[in-house]
Amino acid sequence: MKVDRYNFASQFGDELHLITEQISRMLVTGHYILTEEVSHFEAAFADYLGARYAQGVNTGTDALTIAFLALGIEPGDEVITQANTFNATVTGVIRAGAKPVLVDADEASFLIDESQVQAAITARTRVILPVHLYGKPTPLNRLLTLAQKHDLHLVEDAAQAHGARIGGRRVGTFGAAGCFSFHPSKNLAAAGDAGAIVTNHDSIDGLIRRYRELGQYGQNNHVVTGLNSKLDSIQALILSRKLPNLDSWNAQRRIVAGWYRERLGNLPLQFQSPDDEHVYHLFQIRVEKRDQLLELLRSEGIDAVVRYPTPIHLQPAFANCGWRKGQFPVAEKLANELLCLPIRPDLSVSEVDFVADKIRMFYEG
Repeated sequence: MKVDRYNFASQFGDELHLITEQISRMLVTGHYILTEEVSHFEAAFADYLGARYAQGVNTGTDALTIAFLALGIEPGDEVITQANTFNATVTGVIRAGAKPVLVDADEASFLIDESQVQAAITARTRVILPVHLYGKPTPLNRLLTLAQKHDLHLVEDAAQAHGARIGGRRVGTFGAAGCFSFHPSKNLAAAGDAGAIVTNHDSIDGLIRRYRELGQYGQNNHVVTGLNSKLDSIQALILSRKLPNLDSWNAQRRIVAGWYRERLGNLPLQFQSPDDEHVYHLFQIRVEKRDQLLELLRSEGIDAVVRYPTPIHLQPAFANCGWRKGQFPVAEKLANELLCLPIRPDLSVSEVDFVADKIRMFYEG
């Protein structure tokens, strides 16, 4: 048996021919940039989240960068985030001219260790940036209280958590802005790179729109140095087609995660702490001898993968930030011990059984 991470055909079902017909019409009519397809998706995505505004951009990385620019982040300002995240989280901070300040991860949730954030706040801190990592929503009450107390912005990196909720409210809508990626690997996936920024604030939305469109305020009136970062119309069309299925896909991901937990629960490994609102972009297990288990699974045709083997503070790109090995020990342990098992809405019980059998075989020798 071969167990793949992705099954893109299943995401289109019987609608593929309708989508290709629409794309063909767009290609010959020149409907490429900021068309009605983009406006339609932006409105639909904002409505789905319960946000007032959504602006489509090129990537999730651009979403973060533009959100910080729209919030007036300047060189010397500090943004607090976590050491166990994807490169884009910190790249977005640096591209906006700010200084990333890291705190360690929590052992149980694999999310930001909220207890360390207070001590990281300085006179230069402007933003707290939690990451809803692997699809698990970060509890925000404590962080929102800190942000209010110190007059800071809270920006949510929700690139892996489309549709996740906290107390019934969608992530991405709690802070000043929420940033999403629609990379093909995501729960809501484009057919290429794409992203979005959501906000409930009129002034922030206006600035987001300005910064994504080369800093224009009216045609050829460039009032700030912006980016050229617009959601592609073809990607918007694809995302609009997929969006109505997102909740059912996330519900099925939770079912698949439950199968894994049931079948692997008696083995010497750790799961990310459970959460009823988790959308399981990734299903992570924490194991010793991770690389040996990965080798076995891949030899058996199971498309397991490591996300992310090198924590932010040890990445060569950030060497000039002054971080050192051992500074964030939990993030380092997670980087050495986490293994991502295949998870998709259409994953079958027999596929999960096959993966679980191979993992048990690994432990039983």
